[in-house]
Amino acid sequence: MRTIDEQPPGGKRRGRRPGGQDTRTALIAAAREVFSENGYDGATVRAIASRAGVDAAMVNHWFGGKDALFATAVLELPFDPAEVVSALLEGEVDTLGERIVRRFVTTWDATDGGSFPALIRSLASHDKAALALRNFLIENILNRVIDRIEADHPQLRAGLCASQLIGLGMVRYVAEFEPLSSAEIEWLATAVGPTMQRYLTGELELPRSN
Repeated sequence: MRTIDEQPPGGKRRGRRPGGQDTRTALIAAAREVFSENGYDGATVRAIASRAGVDAAMVNHWFGGKDALFATAVLELPFDPAEVVSALLEGEVDTLGERIVRRFVTTWDATDGGSFPALIRSLASHDKAALALRNFLIENILNRVIDRIEADHPQLRAGLCASQLIGLGMVRYVAEFEPLSSAEIEWLATAVGPTMQRYLTGELELPRSN
C-alpha cells in the first residue's frame, strides 16, 4: 500500500501533503515562485498553499502569516556574504568588474533568478524588499569590496555598481529581454564588466550639489 508521502505512478502527487517538515520546504519553494510572479501584494496565502499542495492553514502553522513567509522565502540571503566578498577579491583589481558580474549572474542563474524577481516585484509594496535588496547588494557585498580596494567616493561607486546589477537582473530575470535573458554568463561578464570596472576604479565626475 502506498503511503501519503509516496507519489503515484507517473510521478504526480495526489491529495494534500502531510503537515511535516516537507510541508515547510514546499511552502518556501511555492512562496518564492508566487512572490516572483505577482509581488508581495499580488501573492495570496491561498495561492501559495495551493501551489505547495497543502492547506492554507499550514502557512500560519509554520510561519505565522504571509509576511513571515515572505521574509523566509525572499528576504534571506541565498549565500554567505563573507564568502562572496573573499572570492571576488581573489584576482587582479583590474578584472574585479567582470568577477562581480559573473558571480551575480551565476548565483541567480542557479535558481532561475531565485528570489530576485520577487524582490523587484515587491519593491513598491513592501518596505523590507527594498531594504533587503540594498542590504545584500550594497551593505553586504559592494561596500565591503570597495572598502578593501580603498577606492575613493565609496558610496557613489557602490550605488553605481548596484544600479548596473539591478538593471541587469531586471532585464534577465524579470522583463526577460532578449538576447540578455538567455546570454551566456561569460558573454555578460565580458560585455558588462568594463562598465562595472569604471564604476569601481575609474575616474568619476562627482554629482553637483544643489
